[in-house]
Amino acid sequence: MDLHSRRELMESMSKRYRQASRTSKKRILDEVCAATGFHRKYAIARINLIETGRRMKPKPPRKRNRFYRRETLDVIQKVWEEAGCPWSVRLKVILRLWLPAIRKKYAPSRFVEEQMLRISPRTIDRALKGKKQELRRRLYGRTKPGPLLRHQIPIRCESWEETVPGHLEMDTVAHCGSNAAGLFACSFNLTDIASTWVETQAALGKSEVGIVQAFSTISRDLPFQVLDIDSDNGGEFINRNLYTYCHDRDIGFTRSRPYKKDDNAHIEQKNWTHVRKIVGWDRYDTPEAVAALNDLYANELRLYMNLFQPSVKLIRTVRKGSRKTRHYDQPQTPLNRLAAMPKADPKKVEHYLRLRESLDPFDLIKIIQKKLDRIWKLRSCGGKPVQKKAVSEKELSQALSRTLASPHVVPNSL
Repeated sequence: MDLHSRRELMESMSKRYRQASRTSKKRILDEVCAATGFHRKYAIARINLIETGRRMKPKPPRKRNRFYRRETLDVIQKVWEEAGCPWSVRLKVILRLWLPAIRKKYAPSRFVEEQMLRISPRTIDRALKGKKQELRRRLYGRTKPGPLLRHQIPIRCESWEETVPGHLEMDTVAHCGSNAAGLFACSFNLTDIASTWVETQAALGKSEVGIVQAFSTISRDLPFQVLDIDSDNGGEFINRNLYTYCHDRDIGFTRSRPYKKDDNAHIEQKNWTHVRKIVGWDRYDTPEAVAALNDLYANELRLYMNLFQPSVKLIRTVRKGSRKTRHYDQPQTPLNRLAAMPKADPKKVEHYLRLRESLDPFDLIKIIQKKLDRIWKLRSCGGKPVQKKAVSEKELSQALSRTLASPHVVPNSL
């Protein structure tokens, strides 16, 4: 029964209700509640208001007593902006992980520290509701299919083993701006499925030899052994050079189904969080720009993302009717995930753990901003470098975000 029909029924019943006896009023209320689904008390109130010609006053919203001090929420907001506006579940882990650096930069009182470590993700969401902004941009792909070796490189049909590091997804991100003509920079991006560890390297163009060189350079510094790789059907991957490189080193090589981006959902998400949201959509087509990108990727950015930014992984999805509920594990940094895996390289993991103790994430953010200012000045327009205004730390922090805020766009990891 729609709203108009309910209103007509209540008006007709109100006349009978006023003239009825006590016993008849009870029977009329039973008819009204059965037809409209109203509670008896609500139906009586509606009938009485129809008689007087007034409207029901809505109940005032319940006011909750403020438990967390304003100075606590101010510190949390500043850390949230500095950390790149992460999801509240990840932010709670960041507050504990970054506590020594927070003490050094903001000098919070002991009471503020206790509240900061006690606050729940839901309360963080409510406190930051007015500050959150959505950032939606369209990602244009520039991948061309590789014509050779498709019959030799199988399509991955099984799920990854997510408890052992070394299973990698890889992809390239084009920095061509709005014009795909000519030679331009590309970021070669790969991620480990088990630990969510990410490595990136830029090159001028997407040559077969360049991809092999980048993969070889990155593999030497990984804190685990490479077991398998999976890519899309682009010609920069489906070629004899990369196939031979993997075959000689006993590395498994599979590919996704054509035109099925969800098959490489892990790396597609990292393309967004680790490249597009940091560097943007501008065109870079000079050796100077590529060198500046690699200086950022190989140093501060990889340390900041892998050592200080926690991620979450999807455990299961429960469907009830048309509604999906996603359940995630506890947020951990990629380094912490590797430290709990026995098949990771213990020497390299220990090296990164000691390195993290000596680093300050706020200092890393400042260095990243300075390098991004230089990179943005090297962007090209029509083959000529153009100047771009430097951004503030707040704008940089928004560019360094993970999650969106909403994790629902992410496959098995954030």
